Amino acid sequence: MPELPSKIFNIHHRTVYRYRQPVSLGPHLLMLRPRESRDLRLISNEVTIAPAASVTWAQDVFGNAVATATFQSLADHLVIDSFTELRLGAELWPVFDIAPSAISYPFLYTYDEWSDLGALTVQQYPDPSGRLMAWACAFVRGKPTDSLSLLKDLNAGVSSWICYQSREAEGTQSPIETLDRGWGSCRDLAVLFMEAARCLGFGARIVSGYCHNPGEGEIGQYHPGSTHAWAEVYAPGAGWITFDPTNRSFGGFNLIPVAVARDIRQAMPVAGSFIGASDAFEGMSVEVHVKSKSQERMS
Repeated sequence: MPELPSKIFNIHHRTVYRYRQPVSLGPHLLMLRPRESRDLRLISNEVTIAPAASVTWAQDVFGNAVATATFQSLADHLVIDSFTELRLGAELWPVFDIAPSAISYPFLYTYDEWSDLGALTVQQYPDPSGRLMAWACAFVRGKPTDSLSLLKDLNAGVSSWICYQSREAEGTQSPIETLDRGWGSCRDLAVLFMEAARCLGFGARIVSGYCHNPGEGEIGQYHPGSTHAWAEVYAPGAGWITFDPTNRSFGGFNLIPVAVARDIRQAMPVAGSFIGASDAFEGMSVEVHVKSKSQERMS
């Protein structure tokens, strides 16, 4: 196997919840451990929590590492710090060896592929008038057409139609809302691309993680306090191909995946609850810092 140029990354992801008086903290699910692959090798990952918690680890149906933190005492705050060191060696200009049967669109997945992709081929948001379907089909320049070129056009089309705008509100816009408003966050753009790809018959999934942005030439994680979201499409032979519509790019050379899912709500970094007065919640803050150190060779 050829050695790839790589970089060492250090990531600090800090989440703080504040309460006006002590509350009883329910179990919290943490998705903070990056997904290892041929391109990404985890060196270390440590999660510290205050107040003290009992932490157990498991893998969900998508193979994501999920920690469950449970608490015994009341608390007026919750601090979750994740410290990660990893090595990323993804190619800057990847070549995707798509199977001959899928080079031209439209194509059919094999029975096994279709069965295994399952809900990843099904739209998750209502499109009663077929508006999203019509929008997606407008990128099909002919039948047959080159499958990868179609996906690249769709990826670029999302950022051409939709202006990126960071927003603090929870939740994700539906694809129709994003088209109507003409703006959205990285998760909104990723969901629009994913759902449009599904309209065209592709299997697609959402990805949550981090974007390395050394020169602030990329957006989506433009300042401390934000994670990033993008999408992947399954192409026979090539496997899962990364598309980042927010930055109009493909391939994961600067992306660090933490969780993949059918729907963005299944890939939240931290999710939990508390029992207390209705006005007990005071606020929360998130800080994300990604730093890199060049490495000449994969070891």
